[in-house]
Amino acid sequence: MVYNDALTMRKRAWKADRSKVPTGALAKSVITDAKKTEARSWLGSVSVDALQSSLRDLDTAYRNFFDSLSGKRAGRRSGLPRFKSRKDNRQSLRFSRNGFRLRSNGKLNLAKIGDVRVKWSRVLPADSSSVTIVLDPSGRYHASFVVDVEPDHLPELDTEIGIDLGLTTYAVLSDGTVIDNPRFLRKAEKTLKAAQRALSRKAKGSKNRAKARRKVARAHAKVADTRLDWQHKQTTRLIRENQAVYLEDLNVRGLARTWLAKSVHDAGWSTFRRLLTEKAARYGRHVGVIGRFEPTSQVCSACGVLDGPKPLAVREWTCTACGTLHDRDLNAARNILAAGQADRLNACGGPVRPGVAIPRQVQPVETGTHRNAGRTGRKPRALARGGCQQVSFPGSSGTIGNHPALDRRRPAGHAPVPRKG
Repeated sequence: MVYNDALTMRKRAWKADRSKVPTGALAKSVITDAKKTEARSWLGSVSVDALQSSLRDLDTAYRNFFDSLSGKRAGRRSGLPRFKSRKDNRQSLRFSRNGFRLRSNGKLNLAKIGDVRVKWSRVLPADSSSVTIVLDPSGRYHASFVVDVEPDHLPELDTEIGIDLGLTTYAVLSDGTVIDNPRFLRKAEKTLKAAQRALSRKAKGSKNRAKARRKVARAHAKVADTRLDWQHKQTTRLIRENQAVYLEDLNVRGLARTWLAKSVHDAGWSTFRRLLTEKAARYGRHVGVIGRFEPTSQVCSACGVLDGPKPLAVREWTCTACGTLHDRDLNAARNILAAGQADRLNACGGPVRPGVAIPRQVQPVETGTHRNAGRTGRKPRALARGGCQQVSFPGSSGTIGNHPALDRRRPAGHAPVPRKG
């Protein structure tokens, strides 16, 4: 209610004279003065901390919209704040540090509410700065705490892995390991179908329909929770066993519009990548993402010949140049590993001349603004697509820039052609 009242005031002020209502005046109008009216007198029974959190959420929503509009905020563009409804599937209530306390008996004390029993999933690693109470569509209440956690870097390893995500098998690693696709949604379709059929037969607005809706929501929540638990276990294992993990930047949003939509959503590739990135930052690992236009399934990982596109039905193919028999997914995973290692070492601004070793990880600089390594006074010329340059591994005699998977045009057994100038 406070959120909607504040949003109404800001919309009216902007429509009238393009002005912005100060936060203090907004709080005085929709909280302090509103409590004195008969229609909003019930706000006195609600913690003022939770009411002020609603105003902060509105400020954050507007800030995200303008930052997204100006380009300061990366990712999907945020829209203007919208009005909330009590019929929304997700309801939330936030308390800052002054609005809650943790009892010694394990209960959570919320201002103006009292002690609440909590089934703890884990012990809090530090003091919490805020807590958000969330009501999900299945009728469950969750308490989400915000805590500051220090990075817990694991001992460094010398193993790196490339991952090719798919639908037939969830993932194929460059070392040959295959992770089967659990297909949690497909396995629960029979239960979901029965629950949704029962829901469709209930009269709209009746209590029986509300019960049937919660039953459907609980069935979907079970699928989502099972999938998330499985993804946590897989990502934790990959991060603990490898120093670097490389993935392909899949167009998940585009694939979700095709006839594979249900299987793509069931796989949860975006969540899998997000969990890998978060855990890598916490445990001192590296996650690299290569471009989605890299022809990882078309290039022979043994000789580097570009064999051409292949339909999804082709799961194995033989290289026409060297005769190597490839598993489609395993070959793609090996190419992802090679391309990811090259991108990591050949960072923008690092030396890329043949025979120049990199003693440490290079620091990225702005493209096209630095002089070349030969100090000739000219800016370095950008490589054409398919170009190849050699970069030595630290402490190794091999070169990753000459990996066959990185050279799209060079025939097998031929050295790269030197460029003019």
